[in-house]
Amino acid sequence: MLEQILNLDRMEQAVSLFGSFDENVRLIEKHYAVDILSRGTDIKVSGEPESVAKAIRAIQGLLQLINRGEQLNEQNVRYVLMLVDEGGEEELPQLSSNSICITSKGKPVKPKTLGQKNYVENIRKNTIVLGVGPAGTGKTYLAVAMAVSAFRSKEVNRIILTRPAVEAGEKLGFLPGDLQSKVDPYLRPLYDALFDMLGAESYQKYLERGNIEVAPLAYMRGRTLDDSFIILDEAQNTTAEQMKMFLTRLGFNSKMVVTGDVTQIDLPEGRKSGLKEVMKILRGIEDIGVCTFSQKDVVRHQLVQRIVQAYEKFEKLDEGKRNRNYGKNKSYH
Repeated sequence: MLEQILNLDRMEQAVSLFGSFDENVRLIEKHYAVDILSRGTDIKVSGEPESVAKAIRAIQGLLQLINRGEQLNEQNVRYVLMLVDEGGEEELPQLSSNSICITSKGKPVKPKTLGQKNYVENIRKNTIVLGVGPAGTGKTYLAVAMAVSAFRSKEVNRIILTRPAVEAGEKLGFLPGDLQSKVDPYLRPLYDALFDMLGAESYQKYLERGNIEVAPLAYMRGRTLDDSFIILDEAQNTTAEQMKMFLTRLGFNSKMVVTGDVTQIDLPEGRKSGLKEVMKILRGIEDIGVCTFSQKDVVRHQLVQRIVQAYEKFEKLDEGKRNRNYGKNKSYH
């Protein structure tokens, strides 16, 4: 059993570190099987030597966030614990960044993981960016935040958000209402992100002026999109032809962000995903960034991260079985 004491500069740091009802410290204690006590500005950590060393490194990492004005929550505490477990906490200073934009409720939008920071930096410096990864990694939300930021600073005149309506071919006709109301359910996540950034009133005003357009991918055909920030969401459900059509809409002084999750393809059997194909075709081309997120970048409820991990594990096992069966079948011929 080892005891180690960490001295803080200010009492406010201890208050922020422990959190409401000591919730932040409880996460560290449970994760490393240690005990953490606060005596004024002294933090005492006791437990097995290796666990104490990791807990101290985690606390030091969290103090870096506190000193930068970050408010600790379950997501960023767990992220620091994960970095410490992988020996990557020295990368924490790289996470420091200014907010992308302020939401309609006054909340700053910032990258919360190193993967998200890399994604934002790629959007800043490249004309086209592909953001590929699992649910909950902030691909769409951060892209919309970057679009709103570019629009507010008058770098672009329009924000165009689009998605493929995969089921539209068969099911659209059975939905009530005009064409717009029929495609609205497919575009709802894009509306939600814009409402959050702009507020309903501003959103409606810009929509009526034509500064904002939210439309199915089919509406992009035959157009050249100048002075625009264009986001293609759920791009794993585009065909190769649709993806080529979309990318060739790019006009002068425009940016494109393409987001998707190649593990959630809803295309009919036998159809290739345009996103999977374009990742191979465009990789290495100047002014095009390809960002791949992992389960480490999931910023939703902790269970989402566990679900993504479980699926990744299952798919690897399933692929291993298929490869073994293929090898057996091949040996018979």
